[in-house]
Amino acid sequence: MDDSELTDVLEDAGLSPYQAEAYVALLGLGTASATDIADSCDVPDPRIYDVLRDLESKGYIETFQQDSLTARARNPEVVLEDLRARSSKYLDAAETIEERWDQPAITDHEVSIVKRFETVINRASELIGEAEHQIQVGVNPEQFYAVESALRDAHDRGVNIKLSICTGPDERTPPIDEIEGSCTEARHREIPAPFFVLVDRTWTCFAPHSHSVNEYGVLVKDRTHTYIFHWFFLTCLWEIWETIHTERTPETPTTYVDLRHAVRDIEPLLNEGASIEAVVSGYVTETNEEVELRGRITGVEYTGSSMGRTEPVPLAQLAGRISATLETDDRTYEIGGWGAVLEEIEAVEVTIVDVRYE
Repeated sequence: MDDSELTDVLEDAGLSPYQAEAYVALLGLGTASATDIADSCDVPDPRIYDVLRDLESKGYIETFQQDSLTARARNPEVVLEDLRARSSKYLDAAETIEERWDQPAITDHEVSIVKRFETVINRASELIGEAEHQIQVGVNPEQFYAVESALRDAHDRGVNIKLSICTGPDERTPPIDEIEGSCTEARHREIPAPFFVLVDRTWTCFAPHSHSVNEYGVLVKDRTHTYIFHWFFLTCLWEIWETIHTERTPETPTTYVDLRHAVRDIEPLLNEGASIEAVVSGYVTETNEEVELRGRITGVEYTGSSMGRTEPVPLAQLAGRISATLETDDRTYEIGGWGAVLEEIEAVEVTIVDVRYE
C-alpha cells in the first residue's frame, strides 16, 4: 500500500485529509520538527501546528519542544486497535448487506421476492424443519437431494408429505429406496416444473424451473395465497401423475390432509351404504382452538354434487364449497376444508379408521 492509499484509508478511519497526510509523513520521518513535517506533505505551514495538536489529542502522535515544536509517532497500538475495530465493523456491515440482499427479513404476513435460488432452497429447508402437519413438495432430482435430509426428519416426526418428482428428458427419478422414508407418497411428473414447497397451509417457497430466463424466488406467508399455490400443486404437480411410492396399505388407516380428496373417496362408499368411522383433527373456526373428533361420517356436500354417484368425482368439481357431516357420541359437526368459515371445524387431517357395510 503506497502513501496515497494509506492516506485514503486513514481518512476513511476518521482523520481529516491534512491529519492523514501529516501522520503518514511523520511515519516516514520518525521524529521531525513541525516545519519539516509540513515540507514533507501538502499541509500549509500555518496549519501544521493545529494539525499536530489534533493528532496528539487522538493518540496518534506526541509532541515536545526541542528548539521548535517537534513530533514523533506514538506506539501504533492505539491506532491499530482503532483500525481493526473499524475493519471488523466494515466486515460486519458487508455480511449484513449480503444477508439482507440475499434474504429479506420475513415478517409474520408477507410476500417476498428474493434474488437467489439458494435463498429459496435454504428457507424451504428451514420451514420443512418446522413443519407440524403437512408438506407438499415439487422438485427435480437435484433439488430433492438438497431438501432430502429435512424431509426425512419431518417424516420421522409424523408429518404427512406429498412429494412430486419432476424430470426433464435427460433426468431420472431417484431410486425408490432413496425416496422411501422421505415422504408419505411420491408421484412422478415427466415434465420440468418450478421448485415448490408448501408447509402447513401457511408457507410457500416457489422458484421458476431451471430453464427460466430470470433467477428469482417467491416466499409467501399468507393462507390465502398459499391456497392458490395448493391448487397449482394439485392440478399441475399431483393429480394426473403416476404414483411411484406410497406408504398406504390395505391394513393401514387412510389419512387425508385435504378434505376434497377425502370426500371424493368417501362419497361412493356412502352411496353404497357404508358406515365410515373417522378421526378429524383440525381447528374450531370461531376460536381457532385445536380439536380432535372421532365419529361417523354420515354425509358429504359440495357445490355440484350429485346423488347416487359410484365413481370418484373429478377434482375440478370439488373446487367450490365442500363439507362433511361427522356424528360423534355427543353431537353432530359440520366439517369444512382449508379456509373453512361457515362450517364449525376446519379439518387439517381426516383419518378413515373403519369402513363397514351393515
